[in-house]
Amino acid sequence: MKNNKEIILALVLALTLGLAPFFPEPHILGKLRWVLGGAKGMQFMDYFDLALHGFPWVMLVGAVIKRIRG
Repeated sequence: MKNNKEIILALVLALTLGLAPFFPEPHILGKLRWVLGGAKGMQFMDYFDLALHGFPWVMLVGAVIKRIRG
C-alpha cells in the first residue's frame, strides 16, 4: 500500500509541477528540446529549471520501478 501512495504522490507532482506551465506547451518539453538541440545559450538558471521540472518525472519512474521490483 505504501508504494501505491508513493506512485500517486509522484504522479500528482509530475502532472502539476512537472508539466507547469501548461500553455502553450509544458515547460519541460521546451527545455528538453533545447538540451537535445545542443543547449546553446543555456545558463545555470535554465539547467536548474530543467532539474526542478524534471525531478517529479524521475521520482515517478523510481516509484514505478520500486513497485515492479516488489
